[in-house]
Amino acid sequence: MTAPAISYEFFPPQNLEASFHLWDTVQTLAPMDPRFVSVTYGAGGTTRDLTRDAVATLHKSSGLNVAAHLTCVDATKAETLAIAEEFARVGVNEIVALRGDPPKGSDGFVPHPDGFANSVELIEALADTGKFTIRVGAYPDKHPEASNAQADIDWLKRKIDAGASEAITQFFFEPETFLRFRDACAAAGIDAPIIPGILPIENWKGARNFAKRCGTDIPRWLDDAFSKAERDGRTDLLATALCTELCSDLMDEGVDALHFYTLNRPELTRDVCFALGITPNVALENVA
Repeated sequence: MTAPAISYEFFPPQNLEASFHLWDTVQTLAPMDPRFVSVTYGAGGTTRDLTRDAVATLHKSSGLNVAAHLTCVDATKAETLAIAEEFARVGVNEIVALRGDPPKGSDGFVPHPDGFANSVELIEALADTGKFTIRVGAYPDKHPEASNAQADIDWLKRKIDAGASEAITQFFFEPETFLRFRDACAAAGIDAPIIPGILPIENWKGARNFAKRCGTDIPRWLDDAFSKAERDGRTDLLATALCTELCSDLMDEGVDALHFYTLNRPELTRDVCFALGITPNVALENVA
């Protein structure tokens, strides 16, 4: 079986210690030769400056192909496009364009009076510049704000038609979830690549809470499996086996690219990559 192309998501560090941890994470995973790495944007745009700084530093120091997350939250159109122009100025020409999560404690997403109303408007504006490769989010399980699963697919098609070239899914726990979604997207006329988003489970309680907020279906057997593994002190072994099996099942169904949500914790992602036959083949230099 041919090893898949891989990519990673990191989040920007918020203090000096976290900065060193991010560089350690990059050094651990960069030798797997990722197709790109992305840097997230906090809820409500809370890490806007941190994201910009992390993207510029990674691009300059690591030699990796860096994609910057960009959202519509709490900014005018001019401010958002100015951030995009700054990415382009430092040589970053890949963007993951998202509506973005509303600020914590708010009742939901409210567009800035002078901002983009949604991700489609943002994508159209970025595409009009002609400077960026644009990726977008996709939801194999129904987005919490969507009226139904078909609405998610219809919205994804609008994003692709607006200028996005590829989609990355929210994480999921069973391969059938992604495969059904992929088939439904194909039936809707979506022909852009859809990359499965993979979450190696470092901590089941945290992953479970994250899944509930995202609307990700939580199989009952996973609760049982991690409950037993915690009693036996085998959670890392279980997490590696489950993630490897999920990826392998997807590859058996023709999936040739995987996107790992690393949470800046590289070891489990690295071990899964090794198990999938992805071997280190590049050296990372000049990371400060």
